[in-house]
Amino acid sequence: MKLYHKLSQIGFLKKSYTLKFLFVAFIGIHIPLIGILFFVLFFKQDVSPISVLVFSLVMTLVATAITLLVLNKLIKPIATASKALNDYRTSRKLSALPTEYTDEAGLLLCNIQESINEAETFINEKQDLVYMLSHDLKNFAGNPQALARLIIIENPSESVKNLAELICESTDLQFRYIENFIKLLKEQDEIAKMSHEGKTILFSNIVPFINEQVEQHLFDKNIKLDLVLECADAKLKIDEGLLVQVLVNLISNAIKFSYFNSEIKVRIFSENSKLIVTVKDYGMGFDKSQIEELFKKFTKMSRLGTANEGSTGIGLYLCKEIIERNNGRLTASSEGKNRGAEFRIEFDL
Repeated sequence: MKLYHKLSQIGFLKKSYTLKFLFVAFIGIHIPLIGILFFVLFFKQDVSPISVLVFSLVMTLVATAITLLVLNKLIKPIATASKALNDYRTSRKLSALPTEYTDEAGLLLCNIQESINEAETFINEKQDLVYMLSHDLKNFAGNPQALARLIIIENPSESVKNLAELICESTDLQFRYIENFIKLLKEQDEIAKMSHEGKTILFSNIVPFINEQVEQHLFDKNIKLDLVLECADAKLKIDEGLLVQVLVNLISNAIKFSYFNSEIKVRIFSENSKLIVTVKDYGMGFDKSQIEELFKKFTKMSRLGTANEGSTGIGLYLCKEIIERNNGRLTASSEGKNRGAEFRIEFDL
């Protein structure tokens, strides 16, 4: 940006990015000519045609190299603008671009900076509004629930008690949807702000965390978890905490739809320059026509587990969102209802 800044201080170049390029190119074209003139006029010995030719070629090559180098530096504002836009799009990273220049490149920098600031402001205002509305909705739903609980305490007739319990169940469902909606917004914001640099993940370190979080659910249904670790570590563009969250979600999902006294198999291995994680259960399964519906937000496939466990409708959506934002793939397969299911994660190594 230093060269661009210096050229912007020259009066006739100040308002035109095109003129800056033409000015640099004009000087670069005339460097060989000026060099040859000086060589012929001030070289004390007789100048032979061959020496003039050799000198001309050398000067042309040097002038071309210098001109290309200078033009490459002059493109810096465009590259800076592009990087700032890409950083915000991929990781919500805010950049401070210079906005004082008045040529075409300067206007581009200014417009991108303003667009990023407006987008960030809009996102923050939208989240604040959603959180505020969610809080108010919870209060509105809480009032009839509190009244319904008071009615139940007063020992009313059986029919009135049943109606009051229905009100409580209905408001509990509203609370769950509001909480899931807030969780979805928070998770999406966390995913967007994660760094996408490669990190070495030691799977032997994260397996205990996974076991700890699913241990009670496994015990409740007497399900055996067979976790096979064939790959010690891998360099991936995903945060370790997010990977643990995805694996816990997938295993918890497998537990939910597995039958009592069954088994879940998890395998972590590398194959054909890919890291692969599979989570396989022998539970309720699903039809092949339902695969796309599985990963949608608040999916219609949201259903009770084998022990009537509830479902948020966003777990698998968040898993897929996390994996794909970190250059991976998450797929699901099943041979049909009551024939189990397998979820497969793939990362290029």
